[in-house]
Amino acid sequence: MSTYSSIKDSLSKEPKTWLITGVAGFIGSNLLETLLELGQTVVGIDNFATGHQKNLDAVKHQCGSNWQNFTFYAYDIRNIEECHKACKGVDFVLHQAALGSVPRSIEDPISTNQANIDGFLNMLAAAHAANVKRFVYAASSSTYGDHPGLPKVEDQIGKPLSPYAVTKYVNELYADVFSRTYGIETVGLRYFNVFGPRQDPNGAYAAVIPKWFARLIDKQPCDINGDGETSRDFCYIDNAVQANILAACAKDQTAINQVYNIAYGQRTSLNELFHCIRDLLAEKDPTIAEQKPNYRDFRPGDVRHSLADISKAQTLLGYKPSDSAIEGLKKTAVWFTQATI
Repeated sequence: MSTYSSIKDSLSKEPKTWLITGVAGFIGSNLLETLLELGQTVVGIDNFATGHQKNLDAVKHQCGSNWQNFTFYAYDIRNIEECHKACKGVDFVLHQAALGSVPRSIEDPISTNQANIDGFLNMLAAAHAANVKRFVYAASSSTYGDHPGLPKVEDQIGKPLSPYAVTKYVNELYADVFSRTYGIETVGLRYFNVFGPRQDPNGAYAAVIPKWFARLIDKQPCDINGDGETSRDFCYIDNAVQANILAACAKDQTAINQVYNIAYGQRTSLNELFHCIRDLLAEKDPTIAEQKPNYRDFRPGDVRHSLADISKAQTLLGYKPSDSAIEGLKKTAVWFTQATI
């Protein structure tokens, strides 16, 4: 089995063409940065529903002359013709585009379905028509639903608890059917609470980590849903980037047409998370240490605890997460504080 390091070396010597959907988003822009740094040719599409031009600008600044290897189209995955155009001449698709957030899906299930199911099917069909070598897509830990078991194992899921979870499970079903019916190679990555630099802290549906960083820096209260003992397997962005590249380049056919947990494999409670973020920021601004969380009701659609068994990804993909939640939070704190404290 090839290691992540050996795959990156191989790509540097023999560049490929990659398509990233949702390229202006948090995960998409980090994938773009890594691939450009490896000398790859990248096509990116985004309709800016949740992505931002500033993320692309940041990558351009970071990558220098390698930026010339990137082509961007303001395409929408709900438009099948644009999906076909984007897939032409592409070796690998990294499909990240989606409307995330459980609360958003509860408030607006129609839009979530249109982006996450209609858009997903459009991209899958377009990739197949273009003879794309492999289709790697962002799945979700929300697929585990009400299954009580910990850690979460790929072949043991429960009933979905939100429209968002339904859409991400349907993605897995479609990918499996397309693999068996049409022969396209697919790999699903069930992300567990990915976080890191360039994650948007603003808006009603912002994830907890960037939101708390921003609010603590601004001396604003941080809300905790429930008693704070709800726990998650927080996954630093570099781990997710590694998983995407490993999945796209895996040579072992037993690793293909599979779904994998992508996480670190440790649980962190919301109380622990709050105190860690607060302490990291207090190193730059001691007054932040005085801030306390605001507890409120549990949020509908949320699971109580989440923890990933990552042994399948380790065994079949060679996945070795580089950063724990604490290590990732330290790097994220540096990014948030560079321009704000």
